[in-house]
Amino acid sequence: MSKSFDSYQKRRLQSSYFSVVISIALVLFMVGILGLILLKSTKVANHVKEKVAITLFLKDDVSNEKIFSFKESLKKEAYAKKVIYISKERAAKEYSKEIGEDFLQFLGKNPLKNAIDIYLKAAYVTPQKTKDLERQFLKNAFVADVSYDKPLINLLTKNIKRISFWLLVVSGFFGLVAIVLINSSIRLSIYSKRFNIKTMQMVGATKSFIRKPFIWQSIKLGLIGATLAIIGLSVIIFYVDKYIPSLDILKDYLTLAYLILGVLISSFIITWISTYFATQRFLNLQTDELYY
Repeated sequence: MSKSFDSYQKRRLQSSYFSVVISIALVLFMVGILGLILLKSTKVANHVKEKVAITLFLKDDVSNEKIFSFKESLKKEAYAKKVIYISKERAAKEYSKEIGEDFLQFLGKNPLKNAIDIYLKAAYVTPQKTKDLERQFLKNAFVADVSYDKPLINLLTKNIKRISFWLLVVSGFFGLVAIVLINSSIRLSIYSKRFNIKTMQMVGATKSFIRKPFIWQSIKLGLIGATLAIIGLSVIIFYVDKYIPSLDILKDYLTLAYLILGVLISSFIITWISTYFATQRFLNLQTDELYY
């Protein structure tokens, strides 16, 4: 009879551990997907921003040597992602292709100016910073005019802020749900051992001594759940990279490292805190309160 009861308790314990691991894995998988979307949305937003260019139209009397020197100095600036020089001859050819005829034959001369396209780093593509750069360039003795798409920059800034805000709200909500679900699973597994906790306490064991094995056990279960979540995320990332290769997820090692570390650290912190407070609750209960 005793062996049968012990076997039943063992199966019940294993079932409890299994449910905790699955709960942690599913929740961390969900949080990992949100984290991936959040991290990649920033990358995508920066990629779009870095396609925005400021065009500097140069004065006609600026020599090629000065233009080359000016271009090289621009490359060294903190705001410059890429700098491209477009001569007025090249600009005329490209414009002729666009309109389908050689406009130089009608005008007799090239009215276009030599230009330098400066593709900005994402951090500088904001209405205020581009306006400051415009003022700075207009003060330069080589620059005749400055042109860039102001409405596009305003629209990009506004939409990216809005999307980032809602992504953070949704991520925060699901993060809270993750904590609650994992906490509930761990509390249920510890609830089945509440009499063991009280017995250990009654024979003189300290609270920290009682808590320690429960915390370590939960951390182990959390790491197993995190490993399963990472495996699931790896499958999703593989298929996303296969069908949407432009995102370059598998080549973005920094994002993948942040994602894996985030899942592992989240599992460690959540399980540790949840187990601590769950065991503390039962340690503070009176013996007759354990039956409710």
